Amino acid sequence: MKNNSVTIVCALLSLLFVAFEAKKYSDEKEKPEWAKKDVRDYTDADLERLFDQWEENDEPLEEDELPEYKRPAPKIDLSQLDPSNPENILKMSKKGKTLMAFVTVGGNPTRQESEELTALWQTGLMNSHIIAERFLIDDNRAIFMFKDGAQAWEAKDFLVEQERLQEVTIENKPYYGKNYSPKEEL
Repeated sequence: MKNNSVTIVCALLSLLFVAFEAKKYSDEKEKPEWAKKDVRDYTDADLERLFDQWEENDEPLEEDELPEYKRPAPKIDLSQLDPSNPENILKMSKKGKTLMAFVTVGGNPTRQESEELTALWQTGLMNSHIIAERFLIDDNRAIFMFKDGAQAWEAKDFLVEQERLQEVTIENKPYYGKNYSPKEEL
């Protein structure tokens, strides 16, 4: 019987608290002017304020769940960098950032042939624990997108060894496949 009365008292106190909180927000006088509007009449600023209120009580996201632009930049140990190797410096600076590499298939392939070759190369990269998303953008060109930009240079080392690879471009620098050389400038 004693447990029953404690439960009833707790339930009544909870109801009283909920009623008090509802009363606190139900007064039209206490609401800001933008909150009195019909939802269909909200401006972008009103929606932004509403979103901020909603996010106010949320727990902060883990570092790996944050969008890339809000993540802290990875620490680069300058003592371990070799100034004579600019590629390594670029690799370290792109760690943890999204990076795209443009890949050109050589030998005038069809779109289907490029699709098959780049899919095969993507699988080879994945087997080496290099994660890349692949997007075909032309009959002989594809984008390989790396969530960790440092992996792009490891992928480049793999890709330039492929028979049909003509060129990989990372950060506007071309790297040519083993069977292709840069075209002669006229």
